[in-house]
Amino acid sequence: MSMSGRGNDRPQTQSEGSEDAANRQLPDRIEIPYIRGEMLHLRPAVIADLTAMDQLEAFYNSTGITGKGPSAERAVVNAWVRRSVAWSKGLAARDSGVGDPESRRTLAWAMVTDADTDQDGSPDADATKGVIGMIFLIDVDGWSRSARIQVVLGRHFRGRGYSRDAMPRIMTYGYAAAPTGLGLHRIWVAVPEKNTRSISVYQSLGFMISGTSRDALWDAENGKYQDQIVMDALVDEYDPIRSLNAFGMHVIRENPGVAEALVAHGYAADEDGGISETKSKESTSASQDSQTSSEQIGLAPKSGSHSGKSAGGHAGPNGRNDKTAGSGQTDAKDAGRKSGSEEPVAERSGEEHTASDWAYGSAEAKRSKRAWWRTLGHGRDRANGGSR
Repeated sequence: MSMSGRGNDRPQTQSEGSEDAANRQLPDRIEIPYIRGEMLHLRPAVIADLTAMDQLEAFYNSTGITGKGPSAERAVVNAWVRRSVAWSKGLAARDSGVGDPESRRTLAWAMVTDADTDQDGSPDADATKGVIGMIFLIDVDGWSRSARIQVVLGRHFRGRGYSRDAMPRIMTYGYAAAPTGLGLHRIWVAVPEKNTRSISVYQSLGFMISGTSRDALWDAENGKYQDQIVMDALVDEYDPIRSLNAFGMHVIRENPGVAEALVAHGYAADEDGGISETKSKESTSASQDSQTSSEQIGLAPKSGSHSGKSAGGHAGPNGRNDKTAGSGQTDAKDAGRKSGSEEPVAERSGEEHTASDWAYGSAEAKRSKRAWWRTLGHGRDRANGGSR
């Protein structure tokens, strides 16, 4: 998809404007790719997978995870899968069977694993043929090149790191230019304010808190309204390699969009298939390490540095609200250093991460020491089309 006119003050000609508008139209039919992870693989979801979601009790505690009641969550998942299947068949959005006057496009993947964590000789998800949940790109907007991402996991498959494996790989596909990917500019999430663990994890994935919808959700547990936190990640800020590294995940170069991401972010591949940063990138990272170290030992930030809060009193990616710090919120810096210490939106449970959860041994797992997301959004030039 072309980025015609971006960062250029010269007015578009009529032909250029028509070409740009055409490039922002979504295809009538899409081929949903298979995507590999370390702990699972992602395949296009089908209608039959909805039965598996019920068997998995995937909508248990949805009010605490997404802010929706179980019935509402089940209904939207049903609609998302049907929209995805319709798009893959070349059907119009209105023919998806769920009634969609806004013609919103959605992509749905089933999350499939053959893991046998209890080592009883039978896969954990044998009853659902390996399906443990779903991941979605919702309301894909070709004109604005935007989409929302969400994971819905079975009740007993939360807290094992599956979302941490899947999300960066789906985002890499979403950001990749067509025809490899969707050519998205922005991917966003919406999180209940009480789900502080997910907020921390999303920050480590590269999301920034960009706004607050006040009293948008009902907190049934505490009998009061709560805010909904909106977070997003932009294509020129998101680094999928560091996002995977933050949770000890390895890059799978055959996945859609990975080759393009390596080039775009200045990574080099060696003869053995390893991936390393270029010299200039390493220099920038070292500077970020120094900044993070200063913060850890309590040094005051330099004049002009960013350490403020987002709207609604919630700590942004560069600061924490003292009001929430005492309520058990884990600092997002730790999520970038301790793979598995936090849980994404659909992974709230009391289970602790163990080394056996990972496809690679604990000695091989990468541990990012860089809170790389702390500089996101700084220096964006809105007058130049949002470029740096």
